[in-house]
Amino acid sequence: MASIPSRGQYKHLRACLLCSIVQQPTDFKKNRCPNCEEIMQMKGSTDRISVCATTYFDGIIAVIDPETSKYVRGTYAVRVKGHVPEDVEAELESRGIKYRPRDQTDQD
Repeated sequence: MASIPSRGQYKHLRACLLCSIVQQPTDFKKNRCPNCEEIMQMKGSTDRISVCATTYFDGIIAVIDPETSKYVRGTYAVRVKGHVPEDVEAELESRGIKYRPRDQTDQD
């Protein structure tokens, strides 16, 4: 289960470029991305975290009741600046999933 970061941790937080969950880099490395690790594969890899999670995000919202959400409990960025790596986008495409950047530049 994802934890909610304390105020002192804010400057080190990173947001997953795919699901927008906000965590410490050490949480991604030790515990993984709780929503999309199968695709993002950040657990244990500092290099992968640096390309799959970013410090550039705006706003934070919280999922408190995961019973009514497809996402796990935790904090999520409202908008995330950046783009997933090409291998992740190709994997999503092979699964029939269209990637939409979380920075709201791809709005219909």
